[in-house]
Amino acid sequence: MNRQINILNTITFGRIWNFFLLNVSFYLSRIVKRPIHWGSPIAISIEPTTACNLKCPQCPSGLRQFTRPTGNLKPEVNTQILNQLGKQLQYINYYFQGEPFINPQFLDFVKQARQKNIYVLTSTNAHFIDVKIAKNIITSGLNELIVSIDGTTQQTYSNYRVEGSLSKVLEGVKNIVNTKKKLNSNTPIVTLQFLVTKQNEHQIDDVKALQKSLGADRLNLKTIQVYDYKKGNPLLPSNERYSRYKKDKSGEYSLKNKMSNHCWRMWSTCVFTWDGKIVPCCFDKDAQHQMGNLKINDFKSIWKSDVYQKFRQNILKNRKEIDICSNCSEGSKIWI
Repeated sequence: MNRQINILNTITFGRIWNFFLLNVSFYLSRIVKRPIHWGSPIAISIEPTTACNLKCPQCPSGLRQFTRPTGNLKPEVNTQILNQLGKQLQYINYYFQGEPFINPQFLDFVKQARQKNIYVLTSTNAHFIDVKIAKNIITSGLNELIVSIDGTTQQTYSNYRVEGSLSKVLEGVKNIVNTKKKLNSNTPIVTLQFLVTKQNEHQIDDVKALQKSLGADRLNLKTIQVYDYKKGNPLLPSNERYSRYKKDKSGEYSLKNKMSNHCWRMWSTCVFTWDGKIVPCCFDKDAQHQMGNLKINDFKSIWKSDVYQKFRQNILKNRKEIDICSNCSEGSKIWI
């Protein structure tokens, strides 16, 4: 309930009207099969950094496989994004690739966004949340903190979170929960995120119990994305309920989600890399489909540009042919 109240508190008439325009233009586009676009993003992701302290096997950041530059978001880029997207923007996920708390100015970005009454969340591996940082997180106004906790024992946890420490994660969660109580704060909402794999699926009941014992607000069981899934993958869980892939009669795997020729994200949201590049969604991890750069053009001209409209047209025409859509996980989270 606290999450809904937090989101409701950010609603304004301008944001409602913008949401209406986005919806009408999106559904009209689906009917006429060409991109009609009104309004501006209601939600975005901003990348604080590409650096990470872990080496997760399906993460290009952890594997150091990026072809794009590595770096930290700068204050002037954050300010430029917030100012150019205007009052219609309601929701920011300060996360794309990397571990946000590696950027020493990360919580300053959160404060700046919260001053504009924008709902702000982030996702973290929680290795840097000591008591001091926990207090700073709460006073920053952060609305929601998603903590990756992919195992209830060190052995299981580190199977995916390579070089990670479960004890540090648990300590970080406790620091946040205890500091919230001390400061009598309802935020941030603490969500434990459990990436279900073959190695940890037997611990689902354990992580449900762990969430309650830690005092975390929510638990999210998330399906894992693997890049090479057609022949199967050692990480895929045995229980297909917790997988975004299904095994067909030939023995090969395919996405459960129907690949329809439309995508709400192309009308309602976008992603900013740390250096001001704009990409269509979070599946373009290496920024191969760049729509523009704030260092060169203003956001409005990029959002309405021929390049963006052509990409939206390709989505409406034949989404299966777009590489970043081939692993799309829409509807792949199970909330507890």
